[in-house]
Amino acid sequence: MNKLLSTCLLATALTFVACDKDKKDAETVQTEKTTADDFNYKVEEFADIKVLRYQIPGWDNLSLKEQKLVYYLTQAGLAGRDIMWDQNYRHNLKIREALENIYSNYEGDKTSEEWKSFETYLKRVWFSNGIHHHYSNAKIKPGFTKDYFDTLLKETNTQLTGEPYEVIFNDKDAKKVNLDATVGLVEGSAVNFYGPDVTTADVEAFYANKKSPNPDKPLSFGLNSQLVKENGKLVEKVYKSGGLYGEAIDEIVKWLVKAKAVAENEKQANALGLLIKYYNTGDLKTWDDYNVAWVEATEGNIDYINSFIEVYNDPKGYTGSYESIVQIKDFDMSKKMSVLEKDVQWFEDNSPIMDEHKKDSVVGVTYKTVIVAGEAGDASPSTPIGVNLPNANWIRKAHGSKSVSLGNIINAYNNAGGTGKLKEFAHDEEEVQLSEKYGKEADKLHTALHEVVGHASGQMNPGVGETKETLKNYASTLEEGRADLVGLYYLMDPKLEELGLTDDHEKLGKAAYNDYIRNGLMTQLVRIEPGEDIEEAHMRNRQWVSAWVFEKGKEEGVIEKVKKDGKTYFDIKDYQKLRKLFGELLKETQRIKSEGDFEAAKALVETYGVKVDQDIHKEVLERNAQFKSAPYSGFVNPVLVPELDENGEIVTIKVTQPESFEGQMMEYAKKYSFLTEKKSPKEEEKVEAAEM
Repeated sequence: MNKLLSTCLLATALTFVACDKDKKDAETVQTEKTTADDFNYKVEEFADIKVLRYQIPGWDNLSLKEQKLVYYLTQAGLAGRDIMWDQNYRHNLKIREALENIYSNYEGDKTSEEWKSFETYLKRVWFSNGIHHHYSNAKIKPGFTKDYFDTLLKETNTQLTGEPYEVIFNDKDAKKVNLDATVGLVEGSAVNFYGPDVTTADVEAFYANKKSPNPDKPLSFGLNSQLVKENGKLVEKVYKSGGLYGEAIDEIVKWLVKAKAVAENEKQANALGLLIKYYNTGDLKTWDDYNVAWVEATEGNIDYINSFIEVYNDPKGYTGSYESIVQIKDFDMSKKMSVLEKDVQWFEDNSPIMDEHKKDSVVGVTYKTVIVAGEAGDASPSTPIGVNLPNANWIRKAHGSKSVSLGNIINAYNNAGGTGKLKEFAHDEEEVQLSEKYGKEADKLHTALHEVVGHASGQMNPGVGETKETLKNYASTLEEGRADLVGLYYLMDPKLEELGLTDDHEKLGKAAYNDYIRNGLMTQLVRIEPGEDIEEAHMRNRQWVSAWVFEKGKEEGVIEKVKKDGKTYFDIKDYQKLRKLFGELLKETQRIKSEGDFEAAKALVETYGVKVDQDIHKEVLERNAQFKSAPYSGFVNPVLVPELDENGEIVTIKVTQPESFEGQMMEYAKKYSFLTEKKSPKEEEKVEAAEM
């Protein structure tokens, strides 16, 4: 992708003090407010996490039919919530069920430090959709003892034994996603896309033998299945109705059928019909048909993402994590940003990449700023701020893609942040002033350029396979870095001023370059533990981009590493030369992708993107300690509440806000636990009856 984590916003944020569950539940809500001035964005903060709220501006302007469509799509998304938990780790659902049972039934001392540590551990697990950190992939360590946990289990009559119990405290399955090939990409990863006895060699051999009926339209083998060994033979367990995750998928389908009935137009309805067919059959050709229909369904005010999509959690890049984002069009911002769509060919034609790697015709790129109405799976609680889909290169080339910026999510980040870290890590006052004046605008435009132009640009050489096959475990970070570089190169281009997207392209570019380099070489390091390598694909790409241009520009003094009052800073001395270096790196990165040059990809990422300067890391952590704001942010979802008339018909759907993170998580456990031993009660039975 195509899932974009903000380079500037996430430099200062990325995503609970518990309310008494006996006093409030998730249906005790704060009424939605309409202005940023009186809206309470912050829910709570714990460990390294900050939980926020987001609004749904313009909700009341939707027709009742549109409100129903949004409601049904959000319910479909939430119905698959358990899938993501199980995909992340094979014992997650059992562990979550035990932790939630303790939380609901413990009647002992809730003022003790150990109970508070238990609450914090549970919240961290909720936030990460499992026992591994959502960003670092390292297993979350409990702050309570095994003896105390045994007491909690006993006093709440909770059953948790064997490996699901032991793994909470031992060193087994320490990484959800391991990208160190020396210990085995699959063998070293706890993610549940492969059976425990399946090896990296097994996966490579299995999928090497898969052949698409049409080589020009390669199927996404492995996207919706788990590869396991049965009687010594490799077998795919397909995610579908009647197959793996069938109980949850049936619920997803139920709500998608309702959504199809209130679709805004025929193209939207046809796409939903194909998605339903895909869930029912698991057929990958149907998945491609759906993506073509979905990308061509551009009319209407409502859109969505739903299914097994992003492959970042698979160390081999085959299997997609379950994800759902429901979107309402932001009419004002989409109109302003449509200028990039119209001029996308100009950006391609003027790119510094080699001519043979440029597309003669960039097809069907659409960009919208949207308002998020609900998220689930891989998009929640930690959410992207921009998305570009579909992922299949042949569909993008022939039919185009959809790029969206999640406007209300970005707005929530902006309203919940501060400038303390900027002033601490910026080299001088001019850098601070540039960021304060142009930083948000630069970040928004970088998102747009990354998604609209970046992911749509460039083409593969004839005969070169998909990047997940050629670049393997480096494919994701190379693609995200390539799209970042497209944005960086054009952020200081006069074309942006000509298009009316900024009043000063030079100051905009300077602010963007300052923020990117500062984050890539310093401030993002607050997210990893001392001594650890960088594992996450976006963090890697920000470091290898920044470290490469820093090193290559040393002789000409493009960026200087300076000490001032005992503190380290990176001071950009020549922005035009830096832009040229971004262009040179973009050219090489596109060459690597177009040619499928695995060795060059490995050298680039391993040399510049994995290892951390331990002295700088220590210094960054020490300087950051003064800031109490957590480095990661995420969101609770607004609650959509249907209101019925005396005949049981929906007359409107109200937007409310949950008061607490734990309240929403426990409510989700009651309503959307379709894969646990205690099945969820049927959701909204009155609403279902009304719509029959």
